[in-house]
Amino acid sequence: MSPESKKLFNILILGISFMLIFTAFQTCGNIAQTVITNLNSTDFHGSGYTSMSVIYGVFSASNLISPSVVALVGPQLSMFISGIFYSLYIAVFIQPSTWSFYTASVFIGIAAAVLWTAQGNCLTINSDENTIGRNSGVFWALLQSSLFFGNLYIYFAWQGKTYISESDRRTVFTALTVISLVGTVLFFLIRKQEDTKTPGEEDSTNEILGDSSSARNKLMRAVDAFKRSVKLSFTKEILLLSITTAYTGLELTFFSGVYGTCIGAVNRFGTEEKSLIGLSGIFIGVGEILGGGVFGLLSKKNRFGRNPVVMLGIIVHFIAFYLIFVNMPSNAPVAPMEGTDDIAYMIPSKEVAIFCSFLLGLGDSCFNTQLLSILGFLYSEDSAPAFAIFKFVQSICAAVAYFYSNYFLLQWQLLIMVVVGFFGTITFFAVEWKAAALLARGSDYSSI
Repeated sequence: MSPESKKLFNILILGISFMLIFTAFQTCGNIAQTVITNLNSTDFHGSGYTSMSVIYGVFSASNLISPSVVALVGPQLSMFISGIFYSLYIAVFIQPSTWSFYTASVFIGIAAAVLWTAQGNCLTINSDENTIGRNSGVFWALLQSSLFFGNLYIYFAWQGKTYISESDRRTVFTALTVISLVGTVLFFLIRKQEDTKTPGEEDSTNEILGDSSSARNKLMRAVDAFKRSVKLSFTKEILLLSITTAYTGLELTFFSGVYGTCIGAVNRFGTEEKSLIGLSGIFIGVGEILGGGVFGLLSKKNRFGRNPVVMLGIIVHFIAFYLIFVNMPSNAPVAPMEGTDDIAYMIPSKEVAIFCSFLLGLGDSCFNTQLLSILGFLYSEDSAPAFAIFKFVQSICAAVAYFYSNYFLLQWQLLIMVVVGFFGTITFFAVEWKAAALLARGSDYSSI
């Protein structure tokens, strides 16, 4: 197998592994609050929103050390261990208790930081300036296929149900735990690269699978990774991209947790309200897959760079936010177990609700594929610290959003996303113009 084929194989394995893990985790996140509100046990007092807030809060703080962890043990082992903690979190829902629920939330926050830092490192190592756009799109399309499979099961299994029984819950979360474990094991199929570095170049083989160097050298790499993270945090480009990244954290919270809860709370959807949560997740996944696939395949033919894709993303999201505003009751995110009979500016429409799910997924893929691409291009020599900063900002904003989702009505959540999304788009444009200028001095921009 040629080096290029081996790199593409690694990207495919990386994407499939993440697809399986997040088939389990994203489905879990999508239905967690609905499942929790249906728990019979009076001993359980957890909140899905609070759990996600804890996860993303710990996630954000853990990104300060995740580059050091990846440098110490290597991306492959880092992703495997992190996958185990994802599986344990999902398994908690089989027989939930308050203490295990929140304890697992803390551990998965740490694991998530390491997992995503290692992923960014692995993606960059297996790409160059000609393939980073394609590989980002391929990885994103495979990752977001996770939204399709798990939610397809939820749609059919929960059709016609207004109450989720203990048997329903255990069946779903046992299956999701097994799926997550399978994805975790697949990380071991990632192949070691041949040592083709030139003098002075960083050893990419050591980066992807680690090596047998002394403990002292590993410790030095870990300390150096931390120092590079701190230094990069204050560069102009990272600060500008942080606003765009903050927006992806807010809208991630909305489409992965809040919007499904809103749909499940609307009593006017009738007996389909719970199964519609699964259908919503499916169409979010369709939008994500379509966006990732199209932008990945067309990346080499795109002579205009990343800005038009990001512009498309914000327009699509603004349309979705407007339709959600007029279609969903304002108290849907905070409705009690009995749901809400309120209406907004129109009688709630299932078709509009599901169409908005598709738009949310498509817009999210626009932003994330281009952020992955520009980070991999600008920071090819500092991929682990750069992706750690990206996930730090994204996760802390997601944590804040999950926290206020317990209290804010729908229109205020939408307004926050509109404002941050507008400014995040402008700052992305500024960084992309600089990236285009850098590339123009070296090669044809249309190759990205």
